[in-house]
Amino acid sequence: MKHKTFFWFFLPTASAMLLFIALPIFSIVIQSLFTPHDAVIIVTENCDPFGCKQETTIDQDATRDLRKSEPLGKFVGLEIYKDRGHLAVNEIKEIWVESNNFAEFKNNIGNLPFYRAMAFTLTFTFTVTPLMLVFGFIIALAVNSLHQNLKGLTIFFSLLPMIVSPLIGSLVLFWMIDSRGIIGEALQYVFEDPDLSLKASTGLTWVMLIVYGVWHAAPFSFVVFYAGLQTLPMDTIESAKIDGASRLQQVWYVVIPHLMPLITFVALMQLMDNFRVFEPIVGFSAEAHAQSLSWFIFNDLGGETRLLSSAATSSVLTIIGVSILLFPVLIRTWRDFNEKSAK
Repeated sequence: MKHKTFFWFFLPTASAMLLFIALPIFSIVIQSLFTPHDAVIIVTENCDPFGCKQETTIDQDATRDLRKSEPLGKFVGLEIYKDRGHLAVNEIKEIWVESNNFAEFKNNIGNLPFYRAMAFTLTFTFTVTPLMLVFGFIIALAVNSLHQNLKGLTIFFSLLPMIVSPLIGSLVLFWMIDSRGIIGEALQYVFEDPDLSLKASTGLTWVMLIVYGVWHAAPFSFVVFYAGLQTLPMDTIESAKIDGASRLQQVWYVVIPHLMPLITFVALMQLMDNFRVFEPIVGFSAEAHAQSLSWFIFNDLGGETRLLSSAATSSVLTIIGVSILLFPVLIRTWRDFNEKSAK
């Protein structure tokens, strides 16, 4: 393809990426370096026969003019990144000095809001992603081996979790696991604990959020893997059978290598999706026990204060976190591509 032709072909995509991805990220980075101006305070002294006292008032006109002349706010550099609500640099140093061992240091860090949100986000991401890959692959193998008349109905029911809205799905599961729900009462009976409740147990909340994440995401990997199985070279499978390979060996040495590009694709997509987990936390009303980075941003944007600079800083840190997660997979994909191109 000629350079000119390629340029006009790629121009719409590049323009959309610049407009909807690059510019918003740039604006968020800039916003994270500024904080809103403080109100202009006027101190006046009023005297009467009984004495003098000072009164403070806000100069509305001066405050409005200041914010109009400098709409971005007051430049603070990386101070928001280092405050207690985010990386908490000074607090981390104090905790490190005061802690007697690593376990105590880890527990104390868990009290800091950003690291508490990061802990759940990473736990959710690195638990849900491999589980949904495994379950999606197993379901795809099972459906692919069914009789043709049963495949359509099975595929329909397998896709239901993906069709249901994440918020609605999490609400339904929450009602079932609540102490008054069918699963909640069953758990109380099994563990012989009538006080066991999703609203009061942090561990149970984390487990059920992970269960929901796998339940909701597994159909996506199933669809991709099932489509990939339709392209599986049957000659290779027949050769493996003739050589005496078992079913497990056929899957391990033939099916998985064939689907590896799709596995990498699904892993990348789900890593990004799971790292920004948000809807289940809202649906489960789990803010007291589980907070993610996305919920952290939502919380800053809510209420009357609307901490835009804090939300922008959390967004930048989230983007950096996603980039770090994807970097090893992208590097491996790039190396595999170069090796294939060399051949």
